[in-house]
Formats: sequence, C-alpha cells, structure tokens
Amino acid sequence: MVQILPYIQIILSLLLIGGVLLQQSEAGLGSAFGSGSESSMHHTRRGFEKFLFYFTILVSILFAVTAFMNLLFSR
Repeated sequence: MVQILPYIQIILSLLLIGGVLLQQSEAGLGSAFGSGSESSMHHTRRGFEKFLFYFTILVSILFAVTAFMNLLFSR
C-alpha cells in the first residue's frame, strides 16, 4: 500500500488541477477592481458544472486523505 500511495497522489493531483481549471470563473477582471455589475447576480450551478464542482471537492478530500495516510505510513 505504501508503494502505490505516491502514484495515487499524482493521479489525484492531476485530476484536481484539471477540475479546478475547467470550472467556470464567476469573476471577471472588471469585478476584481470593483466595476463589475454582473457579479452581483446569483449564479446556480447546473448539469456538468454542478458535477464538476462536487467532483473537485471529492478529489480534494481524497487527496488530503492520501497525503495524511502517506504521512502516517511512511515512517
């Protein structure tokens, strides 16, 4: 189990990077400086966007658990 944990972490990290990069940004450059008026509207996630959001949360939890397991079992 200890030998495959680094490989699991590499796969999870790549999935996490992909999940974060595929998510739609809700804040544009204008809203970063305070001039974005469309950022005050409520946005509901639907379909693939909702799946990607929950997938990213799940992968991040799994990554944290495997990192903790790697810390415990590497000694």
